[in-house]
Amino acid sequence: MTVNEIQDEIIEEFSMFDDWMDRYSLLIDLGNSINKLDNIHKTENNLIEGCQSRVWLQADSVDGKIVFTADSDAVIVKGIIALLLKVLSGRTPDEILGADLYFVEKIGLKEHLSPTRSNGLVSMIKQIRFYAMAFKAKSVRGE
Repeated sequence: MTVNEIQDEIIEEFSMFDDWMDRYSLLIDLGNSINKLDNIHKTENNLIEGCQSRVWLQADSVDGKIVFTADSDAVIVKGIIALLLKVLSGRTPDEILGADLYFVEKIGLKEHLSPTRSNGLVSMIKQIRFYAMAFKAKSVRGE
């Protein structure tokens, strides 16, 4: 599936719920469904700055694609990172850098987050894109 097809699937899934309490429950379920990040990766280097909660993001290159694993100590935030990973993990650096993450607006996520969580969302996206730029630069250099 393409990045946009996955985003459309997320939009459809969230549109089944009118009430934001139900959408928060879906977010929590998504967060609980992601693979656990091994404790050896819960380091200061993997901690995303700018998040109110603690969020760790590990990135590995597998056959030219970036595979992300993540965790958070907050259930809603864990759901948010799960959504981002659903869309962007297993993609090439170019796919990640070129992705227009329109699902965030379409499901109303930004407008229903506190300002600090909204800032955290932006920080998570920036960190994912930073990893994509770093892996792209490595591949250009032939590393």
